[in-house]
Amino acid sequence: MEEPTAELIRTQLRRLRTSAGLSQEEFGKLVHYSASMVSAIELGQRPLERQFLGRADDVLKTGDLLLALLTIAERDGQSSWFKPWLEAERNARQLRYYNPTLVPGLLQTAAYARRVFRFDDLRPEGEVERQAQNRLERQAILNGDEAPQVVAVIDEGVLPHRDPIMREQLAHLLKMTELPNVHILIIPTKAGLHVGLSGPLALAMGGNGGWVGHLENQLGGAVVDGQDDLATLLARWESIRNEALPRQQSIDLMKEVESRHGPQ
Repeated sequence: MEEPTAELIRTQLRRLRTSAGLSQEEFGKLVHYSASMVSAIELGQRPLERQFLGRADDVLKTGDLLLALLTIAERDGQSSWFKPWLEAERNARQLRYYNPTLVPGLLQTAAYARRVFRFDDLRPEGEVERQAQNRLERQAILNGDEAPQVVAVIDEGVLPHRDPIMREQLAHLLKMTELPNVHILIIPTKAGLHVGLSGPLALAMGGNGGWVGHLENQLGGAVVDGQDDLATLLARWESIRNEALPRQQSIDLMKEVESRHGPQ
């Protein structure tokens, strides 16, 4: 999170609290935090927490001002390599996703996203929560009058199994298939080797009909907008999609996996 925005939130919190005539101890009781915790947050000694700011908005009747500022701060705090893709994703008319090992971010549950971010065992828990929340907020584009068409291709081996978090994720995928603009296609295990196993890719088509690609790696990611590179990615996308089952057969396969690995 960028410090200028974080300091603005803390300043607004102090101003709103004192304007309401509340001491840190009185305010803490209302938001169910200790006075020392309130002090630490206002002084920047503890990170800003979404739950705390949500309660503060309710108590201080701000109209969700503090949460809105936090959302802006979190967006500003995204890695520089990811910001161009976020912009393309927010403005897309069509989105295409493929990942050979994970459920695409726009289709992840909170618990699944946290598990993914915890792959990096050096990442602080507060950062895990922030990143997971950012990922969930991105999913807002899936609903609404101008929601993009989303096609996500997933390998059958990625489908969750017995683990409770993974079962919840599979149930969520099936729920997402009920949205008319979301298509989840499964590549069956029997398809064997295919070009998609080289790595994940994402594609976004903007309002002008032009495409932008995104590739991730161990160190970050990169936006792809060169004509030749985009032509390669689009061709590979078609090859990947051709390996997948049709929509209804994909749903049937997900339901079959769910029935095999449901509660025991």
